[in-house]
Amino acid sequence: MHDVARLAQVSVSTVSYVLTGTRPISQATRDKVHAAMAELDYQPNAMARGLASRRSRIVGLLMPMDERGLGATETAFVTGAAAAASTAGYHLVLAPVGTTDLDDLRRLASQRMLDGAVLMEVQVEDGRVAVLQEAGVPLVLIGRTSDTAALSYVDIDFDQTVREAVDHLVGLGHTRIAYVNHSEAAIAAGYGPAVRTRDAFVARMAAHGLEPLMIAAEDSAAAGREALDAALAQAPDLTALLAMNENAVFGILGELAARGRTVPGDVSVVSMVTSPQVAELAHPALTAMTSPGSALGRIAVEALLRQLDGVTGDHHQQLLPCALEIRGSTGPPGR
Repeated sequence: MHDVARLAQVSVSTVSYVLTGTRPISQATRDKVHAAMAELDYQPNAMARGLASRRSRIVGLLMPMDERGLGATETAFVTGAAAAASTAGYHLVLAPVGTTDLDDLRRLASQRMLDGAVLMEVQVEDGRVAVLQEAGVPLVLIGRTSDTAALSYVDIDFDQTVREAVDHLVGLGHTRIAYVNHSEAAIAAGYGPAVRTRDAFVARMAAHGLEPLMIAAEDSAAAGREALDAALAQAPDLTALLAMNENAVFGILGELAARGRTVPGDVSVVSMVTSPQVAELAHPALTAMTSPGSALGRIAVEALLRQLDGVTGDHHQQLLPCALEIRGSTGPPGR
């Protein structure tokens, strides 16, 4: 760094600020420093910088994963978080740590590789929170536990999202509506989105004086077909479906076509917490409550970095609703 500073005719601290992004530096000065680095073939050693500063400049995005990997909707959370970390001079590491991997999380936290962590796929009672708090690792949730008094979080406003989705269908004239949720296991485990949307659906249907019908389904197209069978068995006069299960939605659409039922002529379909890319894959394109995933990922990382910089104040707690985007899968009943 001394050699770079000498060649660029700037101070060593200016070189450090260019590398870390901790202070604004003019573009002309940044260009001089980068040119000197290139001429000297200088590459900063991240591990050495971490030892000196006690910072790794690495934040973890802890997200349980399975063989399905990440779809377009989940990827938006990751890209939003990664962009915010990169802008601040941090690296984002995706760690597949679920709520049952607490020993792995303890080992990860004890190694001090992460300056902080963002938790995804949060359960109402999530053991990862206590593990990170005990280890002194700063954290922000994308999601909410039952007790958020001492936590920073960002989450989807599921109450408003479900309310707008149900109101859209009721406003079109639908009175027999079923909700296809995530699996019974996810609900029993206290997976926040599944529990909150279940409760919000029941409450909103009751507000309209309508009978709620919820079907739990695994996250697969085959499970979506089974969910439609179950819904029609319980409500043969069904005219609309609301779903928060992207993989199941495509099974639902396929089974409706196999039964000779048109969308939206016979059955309207709304997909909740969905990316536009996924909604446009269907035929007809899905009316959807579009996920604010990229914004949530960005806001979560920004809130975490404020903690790392010692910015004092109340915990960051914010809800964002999904946005209703009407496409071709909804219309009046019996049209």
